[in-house]
Amino acid sequence: RQGCGGERSRAGAQELHPGGMSQTEPSSNQQDSEALQQERMKAVPRRSSIIKDHTVQKAGSGRKKTVSFSSMSSEKKVSSVADCLAFMQGGCELKKVRPNSRIYCRFYTLDPDSTCLCWEPSKKNSERARLQISKIHEVRTGKTTDTFRHHGPAEQLPEEAAFSIIHGDGYQSLDLVALSPDVANIWVTGLCYLVTQPEHAHGGGPEDSLGSKIRYDWLAAEFGKSDEDGNGIVSEDTAVATICRLCPGTKEAKVRLKFKEMQRSKEKLTSHVTLEEFQEAYCELCTRPEVYFLLVQLSQDRECLHAQDLQLFLETEQGVAHTTAEGCLAIVKQFEPSALGREQGILSLDGLARYLQSPECHLFDPEHQHVCQNMSLPLPHYYISASYHYLSEDHLHRGDSLEGLMKALQVGCRCLELSVRDGPENEPVLWLGHGSGLQNSDKTPTPPTTACSALEFVNKYAFLTSPYPLLILLSHQCSSAQQQVLAEHLQRVFGTRLYIPAVPSAIGKVGFAAVLPSPEELKGRVLLVGKKLPEEEEGSEGEVSEEEEDILGGAPPDDRQMSFPEEEEMGVALRNLSLQRPRHFHLRKELSDLVALRHSGIAYFCNHRAKQKRSTTPSSVLVSPNATTPQNTTYWTLCSLGKVQANRMASEIPKDLVAFTQTALIRVPPSLPHEDSSNLSLQEFWMLGCQLVALNRQSPGAMLDLDRARFTQNGGCGFVLCPTILREDVSNFTANSQGFVPGMPAQTLRVKVISAQNLPKPQGSDTKNNVINPYVVLEMHGVPADYAEQHTHTAGQDSPLFDETFEFQVNMPELAILRFVVLDDSCTSDDFIGQYSVVFECIQPGYRTVPLLGREGDVLPCTSLFIHVTITNRRGGGKAHAKSLSVLRGSHQDREYVTLRNVGIKLLDDSFCAAKESLTEAIELRVNVQ
Repeated sequence: RQGCGGERSRAGAQELHPGGMSQTEPSSNQQDSEALQQERMKAVPRRSSIIKDHTVQKAGSGRKKTVSFSSMSSEKKVSSVADCLAFMQGGCELKKVRPNSRIYCRFYTLDPDSTCLCWEPSKKNSERARLQISKIHEVRTGKTTDTFRHHGPAEQLPEEAAFSIIHGDGYQSLDLVALSPDVANIWVTGLCYLVTQPEHAHGGGPEDSLGSKIRYDWLAAEFGKSDEDGNGIVSEDTAVATICRLCPGTKEAKVRLKFKEMQRSKEKLTSHVTLEEFQEAYCELCTRPEVYFLLVQLSQDRECLHAQDLQLFLETEQGVAHTTAEGCLAIVKQFEPSALGREQGILSLDGLARYLQSPECHLFDPEHQHVCQNMSLPLPHYYISASYHYLSEDHLHRGDSLEGLMKALQVGCRCLELSVRDGPENEPVLWLGHGSGLQNSDKTPTPPTTACSALEFVNKYAFLTSPYPLLILLSHQCSSAQQQVLAEHLQRVFGTRLYIPAVPSAIGKVGFAAVLPSPEELKGRVLLVGKKLPEEEEGSEGEVSEEEEDILGGAPPDDRQMSFPEEEEMGVALRNLSLQRPRHFHLRKELSDLVALRHSGIAYFCNHRAKQKRSTTPSSVLVSPNATTPQNTTYWTLCSLGKVQANRMASEIPKDLVAFTQTALIRVPPSLPHEDSSNLSLQEFWMLGCQLVALNRQSPGAMLDLDRARFTQNGGCGFVLCPTILREDVSNFTANSQGFVPGMPAQTLRVKVISAQNLPKPQGSDTKNNVINPYVVLEMHGVPADYAEQHTHTAGQDSPLFDETFEFQVNMPELAILRFVVLDDSCTSDDFIGQYSVVFECIQPGYRTVPLLGREGDVLPCTSLFIHVTITNRRGGGKAHAKSLSVLRGSHQDREYVTLRNVGIKLLDDSFCAAKESLTEAIELRVNVQ
């Protein structure tokens, strides 16, 4: 506010109310308004208003968090063209950009007759310092003229607040920048209305537009439903309840405060509400300015959308192909609240707001709400949702492992870990980890959970959320007798669901399936993962090695050193890895035969790599005559790696690790020191091809948000295809590469954060008042070259306008995830308000609503962000494909790649019709290459 013209900006700002009325200047008295306006201008002290550009400095890539001081008061709401014209007649300061690299601060006003635009101060006389509305040809938003594009100072000005007025016989441009985007929208809306509706440029009535009539008639009808006596008044409680019903998310306290203000201003003795007061309160509290400005832009200043306007919006902005007039009318009938609008096929301001809040306009592509990927590829080609511990935050006081298992299965987890130990009365029990001595709230011992009850519980919920296979990692330290009991429980509980290879003893032999079956083939089946006896074992039990991860309950110890006999042959890459000699224990054959996937550790990976190095051909590993045991093949193995081990391999032998994941499963659980239930960084393991990154589901945070986003990509079934580059033999790929990723088309994502709606007070906040200061953080997660973080300025209300645009370069779209986080900028800390994460390939372009979620992934009612999204390739050559190539589509022959629509200009229509065949061939060629 201390910038140029700050005093003038405050003097010119007015309290706007629906209908364009001002608290200081009644619009009915035009002479008094004009005199008061001239007196205000004279009272403002003159000053030098030239900003010279000595050194042009471009803004850096990082953004500092700033506090927004908008030129408009937070109480003001623009709900009609009349409000815009009233603001313009009151005047405000705008920056005028000249081609001579100078910026002038001027106070601009619209004269009382709405016939010309005036500015002050100026060297010109008062007659020359004005622009007739009749001479304006066009009003453009953004930096679209030569003055903005080719002159230095303009680069530092925000594009959202810039607009240009094209006028005169020579089509000169008047290039202006407002103090904030909302002020720019007011000027653009008002000027466009005056240009397109010249009959109202002499004090006419924009309040009588069709859109305003539809809205006020609808509000009158809703008011009449509450006015049972027909007296034209209702109680305050009834009026408040009606407004909250018509506009979900509106806070009751805010509506009551508005009615109290009306009572004081009118010196009313009763709290009854009239129709006019009801309409005024609704329009001021429930109008979203950003939606109104969008409506005016789309409807050519008619304040309502006809079916053809809606169809054009869906095709050009929302990217919806093959829209029809009938489909647009169906949208009107579904979302338009007024009977008059539905009858005439017109979408009003409130109807458009409801449509933009509907799931159809959410950022997440609804095509991904169901299984949309090819599920017939081998199991190692998929990321698999995995869970680790199942205890809640108060696990030290009560053992609720079964409830944790149920929640894990309900969110789509397809890999569970069950650790079983010897129990009393020859009955195995579930070992909870850190769980010895668990107590209830009354400090009585918690009875152990039997393995049988846990298995029955898993069987009950196994396939309610997803029909695809469930992997159970069975880690046990049971006696021979209780192993036999455990095997009996497994066969009895799961029955035919339990997947057992047709010829278990032939695993790895020629003629047996070379790779693991696909998720489609394993639908409804349970696969056990655990230790397995050698093929040549013929007795009732045999001895197997117990690697360290089995002793510790499935978590490899990252802080222990490991060494192998082959380490010299493997080179220096893994020279520091060491391992103590593994223990051995006896395994019952009945339990071994039920295991479909052999569980191993890093030793198996190193042995497999060493054999590959010694092999003369890559195929020798697959058909080696010595491959007579499961230890000699990778295809039926799940290998557990610790965080340090996986990171070291990623930095030293990344290609070997990626090649291993193409045929075998790798699981990365939290390390043993993670007793605080924290989670690992998912992206760094996903980009290595690791299919199972186990998470503590009871620990909310960024990693759990990213995991939910990743597996929502394929209908939440628990399986998501790995990126194509990780499934194929691409020798020049490395996850740590910077910039261009070979074989992957880079894309540019632009996100304009427009506004937020109904943000709640942060949970647990110690602030006593209801005022919050929110800002939005945008995080791009992916390969190192793609990671970025940016944020908006800090606003000062629960439904703020941001109007800030951010750009992200995405080199590997199949791994990228965009995360929104809304925080409260308090004096002590930045408190969490809400978040939403979405996979890049699930993002829909256009104007979209982002429904915010809480810490636990629960939906915050009526709380959202409103954004605009565009996706282009790096060269800027139009909209890029936002869909994954792994998503199932129709055949290429059945798809129409190019659709044309006549624009009414014969030259353009003929040119594009002639080019349709060439465009179709080019796009088909690109799709075939991809």
